[in-house]
Amino acid sequence: MKTYAILLASGIGERIGNDLPKQFLKISGRTILEHSIGVFERNGSIDEIIVVVHGQFVDFCKKILAQNDFKKISKILVGGKTRQKSSFIGVSSIVDGEAKVLIHDAVRPLISDQIINNCIAALDQYDAVDVAIPTADTIIVVNDDMIIEDIPPRQFFMRGQTPQAFKLGIIKHAHSLAEKSSNLKFTDDCGLVKMFNLAPIHVIGGEEGNIKITYPIDLFIADRLFQVKHLPSHGANLTQLKNKVLVIFGSSYGIGKAIADLAQQYEAKTYGFSRTNGVDVRNMSSVQRALEMVYSREKCINFIVNTTGILKLGNLNDKPISEIRDEVETNYFGCINIARSSYDYLKQSKGALLFFTSSSHTRGRASYSIYSSTKAAIVNFAQALAEEWISDGIRINIMSPARTSTPMRLSNFGKEPPETLLSPEFVAEKSLHTLLQNYTGQVIDIRQSQGNSHIDPVSVP
Repeated sequence: MKTYAILLASGIGERIGNDLPKQFLKISGRTILEHSIGVFERNGSIDEIIVVVHGQFVDFCKKILAQNDFKKISKILVGGKTRQKSSFIGVSSIVDGEAKVLIHDAVRPLISDQIINNCIAALDQYDAVDVAIPTADTIIVVNDDMIIEDIPPRQFFMRGQTPQAFKLGIIKHAHSLAEKSSNLKFTDDCGLVKMFNLAPIHVIGGEEGNIKITYPIDLFIADRLFQVKHLPSHGANLTQLKNKVLVIFGSSYGIGKAIADLAQQYEAKTYGFSRTNGVDVRNMSSVQRALEMVYSREKCINFIVNTTGILKLGNLNDKPISEIRDEVETNYFGCINIARSSYDYLKQSKGALLFFTSSSHTRGRASYSIYSSTKAAIVNFAQALAEEWISDGIRINIMSPARTSTPMRLSNFGKEPPETLLSPEFVAEKSLHTLLQNYTGQVIDIRQSQGNSHIDPVSVP
């Protein structure tokens, strides 16, 4: 029995306040629709994917999907005026005698494999399956005058999510009956099955992170959740670095040196540059010459990492303009110079570029005004570049380590308790893991945790 996923992407997103429907807005370098499709594409239990889209955006949708290597999309259909109609169109397009069908809101891009797998497994026992989570809020019932009429016990209330899963025969029957009825307006498919009392609806647990993008604030929440969801895997195999060509700017000490040392242990062809060996990232010609030299020897560059950075604490009015310029040109323009010089090499290799920001990029702090603003600029620059270069197969991500035991930190803050600092070796390991991942546009937050062995999404000042 085949398993189909129907992604409903035909809404126009009036509440999001954007010219494009919300499913076509970008988070972490890809559209929300691409993220959603990607989860079902990678799930081994899904056989085919059907996308239902608004007629006005069919060509736009096809253009976006053509940039990906999705192999399971079998149909892109024009949706109806309501969610119910769009779901009916998707379900009706399946001609199998029987199948398992998952119907999912395309604007829930953080759907997990576990939820998908649990839905599919539950269909072995039930004809209809819903996904829901307990409500954490008190539910009130109001009348037309906004007067509370009832406050029911919240333990009996849950918040519905998607996907919803069905045996094909049941959901086709439900939609057939709905088509023959008038004035039926249901916001989900389980409502139809319940309305016509066609089958018991089993509920499996959803996840708080499986949010629906509805309002502008949801975009910010989803972007942060993607950072959590796509942290580098502890199980990534660093032996994949063998014979790969890795260039590191800022390799003379600290995190850059730790990355170089670890990469060499895994037999990567590692080249390190810094001012100590005559390469200054503030000067594009200097960066270009370094990369040209590596390419002339290896005929390929797979990964480029920039750990170069300057931190000089001080209030703005007290800092010489030459010191400010040096900090901006090193921290920010250095990334621009490296990116522009790297493009042709990484396009050829379908490689990855890795920048470094700081936990201070999230909020400016006294005495950090130049440093923290350049680190914020790096994040915006890299995320924009990730979108520009995604069609070229280049991945760009940003590491954001918390307080790390480096010479730069020691010179600014003096000796600190070692248990409060990350080790450069730990950050290096996570950086190499990130280079081997297939995502782009991510800010990878790494913070202090027990035994320096855990990545946590919460930044530490």
